[in-house]
Amino acid sequence: MTAMSAMDITAGGTFGSTGPITRFAPSPSGELHLGNARTALFNLLLARRGAGRFILRIEDTDSERSREAHTTALMQDLRWLGVEWDAGPDREDGHGPYRQSQRSQLYAHDFEALEREGLAYPCFCTPLELEVSRKAQLSAGRPPRYAGICRELTPGQRAQRSSGGGPPTLRFRVPGGRRIEFVDLVHGPQSFLSDDIGDFIVRRADGSAAFFFSNAVDDARMGVTQVLRGEDHLANTPRQLLILDAIGLPAPAYGHVSLIVGADGAPLSKRHGASSVREYRERGFTADALVNHLFRLGHSTSEHGFLSVQEMARVFDPAHLGRAPARFDDQQLRVWQKEAAHRMSAGQARAWLSPLLPAGVEEASLEAFIAAVRPNVVLPEDARTWVGVVYGTPAAPDAAGEQVIREAGNSFFRVAAEAAAKSGNDLPAIAAAVRAATGKKAAQLYMPLRVALTGFEHGPELAALLRAMRPGAARERLERFA
Repeated sequence: MTAMSAMDITAGGTFGSTGPITRFAPSPSGELHLGNARTALFNLLLARRGAGRFILRIEDTDSERSREAHTTALMQDLRWLGVEWDAGPDREDGHGPYRQSQRSQLYAHDFEALEREGLAYPCFCTPLELEVSRKAQLSAGRPPRYAGICRELTPGQRAQRSSGGGPPTLRFRVPGGRRIEFVDLVHGPQSFLSDDIGDFIVRRADGSAAFFFSNAVDDARMGVTQVLRGEDHLANTPRQLLILDAIGLPAPAYGHVSLIVGADGAPLSKRHGASSVREYRERGFTADALVNHLFRLGHSTSEHGFLSVQEMARVFDPAHLGRAPARFDDQQLRVWQKEAAHRMSAGQARAWLSPLLPAGVEEASLEAFIAAVRPNVVLPEDARTWVGVVYGTPAAPDAAGEQVIREAGNSFFRVAAEAAAKSGNDLPAIAAAVRAATGKKAAQLYMPLRVALTGFEHGPELAALLRAMRPGAARERLERFA
């Protein structure tokens, strides 16, 4: 550990000889939300762009909020998105462990050294004392920060405070008169005065490391060279640079990406609808569609087509990360989803639609049904109506459909039903027989057949739907109007 110098602090970062090392460091206190998923994606792309390494680190020092189930779920969500890491909780190497809860001894060594060198001190202030101090500063028109109540306590005073309550926190002693500067990968040159930063907690009362500390030292010790994270962390950076300087560790280059907002300009949340990766996956959105949309939120690119993660890595450029909030557009996501659905193989489409498909249906029928509805569905739920049409009872026509039925007449459907009895669910044969008997063609021929067979005036290709129906279904449906 090195003592802090009187010189200004300047942070930067360069690509290592083996390429950039980036990371995603979530706290397992809830679901993986879209903003965090985009952060993980951008860090992966930055690493892959330079043939570097991408690390997954679980920041679980807050035992009250961290859950193993959340860790498992977020790793599953990342893998579903195609965000694969080179090192992490399940891929340990010489720079781990990659769970912060397993790094407490490493932190303890640093805490002891900071305290020994006078760079940190125990704080015995209660939450009530801190709140009173905060309100006093606000009422005086000053920005609230720690007032230094415990900063200069004598050993005797510390012993007295220690005997009267629980264990203290450990606060970092922020030096006065310092300027902390760094070049943000997104926002450009940044400058902060240490006099505007109050002494902050690096170790909680329960002995666990606070975010400011563990996040910074782990980046340094894991060799991380570039960090892309949400712009809400921008104000944390000067504190973390002070910590790294005090311990004598290198700082990564930081980039703070814009937040994702809803259509109303407010940060994306539950009130805007689905906000977690799980929710979109369960609605039937594909990982490819979601990733293509996230890639373009706050990142401009001349590539407007559908891209794989590998293709994204080749064209990703941190210089093209925007500073303005990125608006999440559900309609644009549906455009990507429609493209993803059309790109699916037959097997992929079968798996995608499987939750809606009825059991006990012949394979040929299922294949015909999937081929019929794929051009018309964006999400699996869009196929639910057609499952009912093909494998259940068709819906009763609406008023417009009833008018189509009346105009066609009973003789039209009698001929159609007789043709279906002979040819089965063969639309060309049925249509040819009706055309020959009535002279009707185009919409006057096919619209009545569609309404009678499906209950709707529009929908997937009618011949393909009939091939999916059970034998005799076309005759039975046409006979209703004969």
